[in-house]
This record gives sequence, C-alpha cells and structure tokens, in this order.
Amino acid sequence: MGWGVRLWVLGGLAAWTQRRRAAAAAEWSDSEAGRRRYLDLKLVQVLFRHGARTPLRPIPGAGPRAEWHPTLLDVPPKTKFEYMVTDLNGGPQPPSLLDEEYCKTVFKGGAAAGQLTCVGMHQMFNLGERLKRNYIEEVQFLSPTFKSAEVFIRSTNIVRNLESTRCVLAGMFQQQKEDPCSKVTNEVPVIVTDKACSEMLYPNYQSCPRLKDLTRDKSEDAMHQPGVCDDLEKIKKSMCINDNESVDFFVLLDNISAEQAHNMPSSPALKSFQPTVERRCVDSMLFLLGGSCSREMLQMSIGLLFNTLEKNIKAAINPSNPAEKARKLFLYASHDSTLIPLLLALGTFDNKWPPYAADVALELYQHRRTKEWFVRVTYRGEEQVVKGCKTGLCSLEEFLEVLSRYSLTPEKYSRLCCKVGRSWETNS
Repeated sequence: MGWGVRLWVLGGLAAWTQRRRAAAAAEWSDSEAGRRRYLDLKLVQVLFRHGARTPLRPIPGAGPRAEWHPTLLDVPPKTKFEYMVTDLNGGPQPPSLLDEEYCKTVFKGGAAAGQLTCVGMHQMFNLGERLKRNYIEEVQFLSPTFKSAEVFIRSTNIVRNLESTRCVLAGMFQQQKEDPCSKVTNEVPVIVTDKACSEMLYPNYQSCPRLKDLTRDKSEDAMHQPGVCDDLEKIKKSMCINDNESVDFFVLLDNISAEQAHNMPSSPALKSFQPTVERRCVDSMLFLLGGSCSREMLQMSIGLLFNTLEKNIKAAINPSNPAEKARKLFLYASHDSTLIPLLLALGTFDNKWPPYAADVALELYQHRRTKEWFVRVTYRGEEQVVKGCKTGLCSLEEFLEVLSRYSLTPEKYSRLCCKVGRSWETNS
C-alpha cells in the first residue's frame, strides 16, 4: 500500500472516529433522549389526594338524595396493612377535631361524612401498585419490603388520609409482607402527622389569618362575577332548594363527584348541570388564587410545603448525615385544596378539578457522566413541563428557581400571614 493510500485511510479513520465521538457525546449530553439514558434516580417525592369518600356535607332540600350505607366503608382484605401514627416528634397522635366534626353529620343510609370508602381504598391501592411498578420493579430504586430508612410518610391528621396512605403502602409492599416463606422481620410503617393548627399539607386558615381574611373577601367577590349567581339560582330552583338554604358550587361538586365515583344515581337536575358546576368551581379557585395577589396567595397556601420539598431535594444532593443519604421516597397524603395551588405554582394546572387519588410526583435524577442534576414532574402518571423549563426533564437550577418563588421558611410564613391591611391589592 502506498503512502498516499495509507494517509488517506488513516485520515478517514481519524475523521470517522471523531464523528463517532461527537455523536456519542451528543447522544448522552445534548439530546434529551441521550441524557435520560444516563440518568440515575436519586429521590422521589409524591403528594396525593385521598381516595373516594362520602361527601363532606349533604345537599339541602327536599329532593331525592343518595343513600350512604356503612357497608360502603368495608375494608377490602388486600388493602389491610399495619401502621402506626405519631406526631412530628414521635409522640402520640394529636386529636383530630375535623374527624369529630365529620362524625356529627350522618347521611341517609347511616354513613358519616368524609369517610374513605371501599372504592377509595381500591383507588389508593392501585396508586400504590403503580408506585411499586415505577420504583421497585422497573428501576429497582426501592427495596421490595418496607424500610423506614428509605421511606418517610406524612399525612394530614384526618382518618380518610391516614387510611388512604395505608392502602398506598399495601399496594406497594403487601405481597412481600404476606410472603409466608420470608424470614425477614417486617417493619411497621410510621405515619407522622401534625396538629390542625400548624398543618402545612393544606392551605391553613388557622395558622395564617391573612390567608383566611383574603379568601373570605375574594370568595365574596367571586360570587359577583358575571353569571355566577344566576347559575347557582337556576340549580337551586331545579333541585328544589329553598332560597334560605345555604349551598355553593363546591358542595354540589363534592356530592356529584362522590356519587359518580360509587356509581350512585345522582339527582337528574344536578347531573344536567354538572359541567357548569365543575367549571364554576375551577373558576372560583382560579379567582381566589390568581389575580393581583396570586404570588402571595400561593405562598400562603403552599409556601411551607414548597420549602419542605426544596429542603428534601437539597439534602439528597448534599446529605449531611447517613439518614438523609438513605432516604429515597417521601409520601405526603394531602387534599385537592393542596394539589390545585401546587399545580398552579408549577404552571401545570390543567383547569380540571383533581380527582380522587390524584398524585404529583417529583423525581430527582443525576447524570452519571456529567454529574448534572435534573427534576421530572408527573401528574397522575403523566409527565409535565414545569413553567420555565424547556422540556419534561428540567434542570435542577430551573426547577429550584420555580420553587423559590413560592417557598417560605416558617419565619417568613409567619410574618406574611400576620400582615394587616389591604395592601395585597397592589402586590404581584
């Protein structure tokens, strides 16, 4: 082979090698598909709404109403799972004043208000099975049996949420727990909860008087938006509800959602107005949380929660102790009133009321070659594009910037919640 041919071959090989290296670099660095191939899951945080339940309040009036029998609350065997409840410091479970109030309302049929039903338990079990597929079977991120070192669980101190969490845990770990051949001693999960007066897993009017005042004022204004009162009056008239009886769109949506989840025949009049009821509820929430004071309202609604999510992420990136390094999953049992402001703050709200068992998952990844960090957000199992992020795979810096806009330390939360006056009208 002559020198000219040799040089041509060598030059060709060098160019080919360079192209291959460039293509490989692009594959795992520049393109999103390439990045995802080299991502290692480091932390998951899941916030979920409880499962289907009995309504919180009956619809007034003399018309036909659904019957809620106690048998609807029977526990499916597969959802049984032992657990303990403590306060945030490991002490006794705080009393639940809300549950005491719910028990005072008994529906036709005998069941009390706000109780998780068999249908709701199945929904939460199914959520647990999905989490199991995602984080135990497909990527083998979590241990197949429950380990408190890996999983932290917090819930609002309401029975339907505690029981919903039980069902999620059953869906994730029940099969391993029931294995008669296993010689492993299974841990009993501990669900921590807080007093109602300081709970952060829903917008808290007790701990934030300013939020309570603004919500009251804006709720009154919301009822005077075009067409709202007219729609409500039409529905009340068609359902034979007297003018002096108190009812709003949220009570109507709560009842029809519960009835449909349990395949109960709803009032024909209410069913015919269902699209209107749903639209008015969403519009009211957007009115309450949006407008000139949207940032402040969202901060007071989910600021402490965002601060906690932010701290969990930073601890996973730079753990200061073995416990932080071992933690892989945070479960938070919350409510629709939690998910709506959370989704609004992330810019992913779809203008639909979160259904029972709806969940938001925040997944933290690290690129095993570049060591860069990324966050992926899903809602009901579907990937979301957070505002400020170009794709569903969001750089950590961009994601933390979104959280920081609404995140509040306890000190800042306290100061904001104790502000007086109506200066909020000019805030943004």
